Amino acid sequence: MRLRVACLVAFALGAAPAAAAEIASARFTDPTTRYAHGVLGDAIEWGALEMRLTTGKRLRVVLPQSRVFEDLEPRLLDVDGDGAAEVVVVESSQTQGARLSIYDEGGLVAATPFIGQRNRWLAPVGAADLDGDGAVELAYVDRPHLAKTLRIWRFQQGALQEVGQATGVTNHRIGEDFISGGIRHCAGRAPEMITANANWTEIIATRFDGNATDSRAIAPFAGPESFAAALACR
Repeated sequence: MRLRVACLVAFALGAAPAAAAEIASARFTDPTTRYAHGVLGDAIEWGALEMRLTTGKRLRVVLPQSRVFEDLEPRLLDVDGDGAAEVVVVESSQTQGARLSIYDEGGLVAATPFIGQRNRWLAPVGAADLDGDGAVELAYVDRPHLAKTLRIWRFQQGALQEVGQATGVTNHRIGEDFISGGIRHCAGRAPEMITANANWTEIIATRFDGNATDSRAIAPFAGPESFAAALACR
């Protein structure tokens, strides 16, 4: 079984927490084999998401049998800019494949459309204000083993809107229990999304200016340390 972040939690979806409560930690629970894809190296996925609030209250989101969390660990990210974290996860449908979903203490906030076919997955890159307009963008690689397409979604007014894409990149290989790359913040530069090229020979940095993406090779790919160096702005 893949290792996950350990931070315990438990609730009935819809129970409103106190206004001052914020999400302090999250983890996946309820391991399940009901979605036989195994893209992350084993047959175990997750049926529930647990969140612990700063008040100590524990909340629990249980998916129906038709969906699983097909992911490594929940990501705590402030996607609405209010200073408090939301939870960003990959959620897969038995018939429609994966989508990127955002949860908070009240439940599902927003999600991208499902890819549209069973056993089609996406690998998150990260979240940042990529173009400096004050809104947060979330990026993932759509079908990193097939389509190899970077997709960028802006979160505004409680919804996600696709605003950019780039082809010929990837951040995951079938069977790996990790996702490579991420978003780097180098001094004096706009944030850059770090991935590999489609055939895993180069490290690619991609910028988004609000209208278009600009990708360039920055180093040869020579294993995981290549990503570490790129993310450290070396």
